[in-house]
Amino acid sequence: MQTQYSKLAIGLYLKAVRKAFKGQVALERYLVHIQRMSRIWITQEPKSSAGRDLLAITQKMHKIDSEEKCQYWLRALYDWDIAYCEFIKELIINPLTGHIWYKHKMIMRVKRLLINAIPDMFHYLEDSEIPKSTNALESFYGHLKDNLSVHRGMTNRNRKNIIKWYMYLRNELK
Repeated sequence: MQTQYSKLAIGLYLKAVRKAFKGQVALERYLVHIQRMSRIWITQEPKSSAGRDLLAITQKMHKIDSEEKCQYWLRALYDWDIAYCEFIKELIINPLTGHIWYKHKMIMRVKRLLINAIPDMFHYLEDSEIPKSTNALESFYGHLKDNLSVHRGMTNRNRKNIIKWYMYLRNELK
């Protein structure tokens, strides 16, 4: 799970990219990452019907390959939000301390994740150059990571040099 520091770093990075490119670059949130966080937060077997229904909605994200399917998915999320609006707002009061918090905070967290991610989720539908997932990218660097892990005692400077040479030679072959 992401730490508070890594969330802050990602947020600052995205803010810097948006500012530098002034909206000329589409930032894509990969659906697999959103699904993974949703599954972690509401578990694979939620106890409430709201959690089960929300998990089912998140599991359908990777099947979206057209604008029509995207609109159906967004409508399903909207309908879920309307149906369970009052349920996820239920509060708990600790009788000893008097602290108040949400009873279904993880379901609410997934809802916020999805709603906040919507503007950056479906750029791949509009632009065929944007991949739907990072699988190709991760496999591209997989053997480089394997080679670097074999040489664990290497200094950071040497690791950087290997990566630079790898990228240089890789581009020369093209």
